[in-house]
Amino acid sequence: MLKFLLALTIIFSILVSCSAHEKEDEEVTKGDSQIVLTSDGFKNNELMPDRYSYRNNNISPYLAWEKIPVNTKSFVIICDDPDAPVGTWVHWVIANIPSSDTCISEAVPKVNTLDNEAIQGVNDYGEIGYGGPAPPSGVHRYFFKIYALDTVLQLPKGFTKKDALSAMENHILGYGELIGRYAHK
Repeated sequence: MLKFLLALTIIFSILVSCSAHEKEDEEVTKGDSQIVLTSDGFKNNELMPDRYSYRNNNISPYLAWEKIPVNTKSFVIICDDPDAPVGTWVHWVIANIPSSDTCISEAVPKVNTLDNEAIQGVNDYGEIGYGGPAPPSGVHRYFFKIYALDTVLQLPKGFTKKDALSAMENHILGYGELIGRYAHK
């Protein structure tokens, strides 16, 4: 009986842990304004070209946004895959994109600080910048999320998605997302 209760306790704690991990983005208030996020490489909910995948060219897609909230000081872009077998997999986190920017070019260099002073964090591959799709099987969804902020974030070199989400709390003016899909090949 004790072994049974212990097994139930372990299973319950795993389920709670997974559930909490999947909801980390939901805990961040997304602001009142809806930003329109698009790409010229793929449409919302369509398959992404191979050039964006980790096993091919591994280049970031061109992204553009409009309907920017008033008083925006900077943007944050996060790309992650909630369908990964290990839980949500972070593919890209980039912060402090200037409020004057309305797009980000394809093939952003994999460096800490970009020419426009935006900063890139560490993805779940353990690398700076964008790391493309590489699903082990099936079709996965890749959520490109943009946040308009009323501040410029103070983040350490090598910051993570978790660091960015924590720093963004109470600073989000607007939110938008674009979903790309990619199939295992």
